[in-house]
Amino acid sequence: MADNINKKRILEEFYELVRMPCNTKDERQIVDLMQKRLKELGAAEIVEDDAGNKIGGNAGNTFAYFKGTLPNVPCIMLNAHVDCVKPCVGIEPVLVDGVIRSKGDTILGADDKVGVVAILETMRVLREKNIPHGDIQVVFTVAEEGGVYGSRNMNPDYLKAKYGYAMDGPGHPGRVILSAPGQFKIFAEFKGKKSHAGISPELGLNAIVIAAKAIAQVPDGRIDNETTCNVGMIQAGESTNIVPDRCLVTSEVRSRDYEKLEKLRDKIIDTFKRVAKENNSDVEIKTDRAYAPFKLKETDEVIRVALEAARNIGLDDVGVEDGGGGSDANHINGFGIPVPAMACGIFGAHTLEEYTPESELYETAEWCVEIVKVVAKGN
Repeated sequence: MADNINKKRILEEFYELVRMPCNTKDERQIVDLMQKRLKELGAAEIVEDDAGNKIGGNAGNTFAYFKGTLPNVPCIMLNAHVDCVKPCVGIEPVLVDGVIRSKGDTILGADDKVGVVAILETMRVLREKNIPHGDIQVVFTVAEEGGVYGSRNMNPDYLKAKYGYAMDGPGHPGRVILSAPGQFKIFAEFKGKKSHAGISPELGLNAIVIAAKAIAQVPDGRIDNETTCNVGMIQAGESTNIVPDRCLVTSEVRSRDYEKLEKLRDKIIDTFKRVAKENNSDVEIKTDRAYAPFKLKETDEVIRVALEAARNIGLDDVGVEDGGGGSDANHINGFGIPVPAMACGIFGAHTLEEYTPESELYETAEWCVEIVKVVAKGN
């Protein structure tokens, strides 16, 4: 692997950023820091959109534009999100036997500080080593966790790239995620009738029981190789001595095939309505399309560049795969800019067991630098 990067600097910055509190919708501190560093790195333009206001957060998405040193080279985007899932306050990274973890009482925050650090290091290396490159747009998003709300509410007028890379994926650097599912959330409130559970239960209508009957009849888990379904939350009840009159069931469906996605959504809605009617009840249903699927081809320029860059620096596990989760790439593809998600050495994300191999922290940054170099060569 070429030695373009500064490993000591990368590790120190990674530790600094994972220690910084950055809960979803409370990213002001880290967004301010990112904008400061992007300015120091020579960004010609830095803009923050109003996504934060739209979602009830305190910071928006950041768009930084770096003017290239070469003409006739396509502008590319480098993207990562700055927020983390909880618990992410008081993170203390620990390096043991080449692997970085938290102390065990928090997440690590590799998702997605690995991506953030890789992008910052890329911009430093290009400047320090006078590496020829085209125009680059760095996009740091907020509120990716919990629903990809930051990019969903992004102002697409600020996007300038021909194509780009979401440095935010699980697995070993070198793997390119060229497709990912869309997702619908389904909110179903089953309605019953309150009554005293001990004195007059026969006068009540138990909304939880009705919801349970409905849940038992809908698909669950993996439906096929590109489609999943999950009942994730049930909210109901006040006390054991009251027959509950409301039960809110929140589900999700995902598929990389949009037709399958809609059919599964409709099947669940129809089942919920039918079961409610069969039990002399009613159900109020709302749906929300969290994000649409995207599907790129291995022959697309954006994918070919990523794979060539991975091979150039000697990564061991180079190839493409289909993804199972949503990311900023879903929405950015929807805005008409081809963007795969890139594996960044993130493992066990969203758990206290999250970790990243130290070597893959560096490989991700090196890969990012090499992508810019390949684009500059006209490949």
